[in-house]
Amino acid sequence: MAKRSTGELEAAVMRILWDQGAWLTPGEVHRLLNDDALAYTTVMTILVRLWKKGRVERERDGRAYAYHAVLTREQYAAARMEKVLAEAGDRPAALSLFLDVIDPGDRDQLRRLLKGHRAP
Repeated sequence: MAKRSTGELEAAVMRILWDQGAWLTPGEVHRLLNDDALAYTTVMTILVRLWKKGRVERERDGRAYAYHAVLTREQYAAARMEKVLAEAGDRPAALSLFLDVIDPGDRDQLRRLLKGHRAP
């Protein structure tokens, strides 16, 4: 198997944590990744990096740590969308272009959500 970048490994580990929805040790994550070319220590390093970034929390589980995602997959996606939008020079233009490229069903869903959303 081709060597994966750190970003790809972080994404794969986060998918495992989200899919399992439980506290997992590095050994459990390593087994679930099902990649014989990937070292256990690499999985440990990725989990520590994610913990330092604040994307996972950890607690002692015997001699190891167990890890759990801080945000749900959906909360993380929403935070990423807000970050990208905040980086846009022209937010209204970015939103308009976004509406042009999303699936029509998603656009309809967004319209329904906005109708039901009340300003604070």
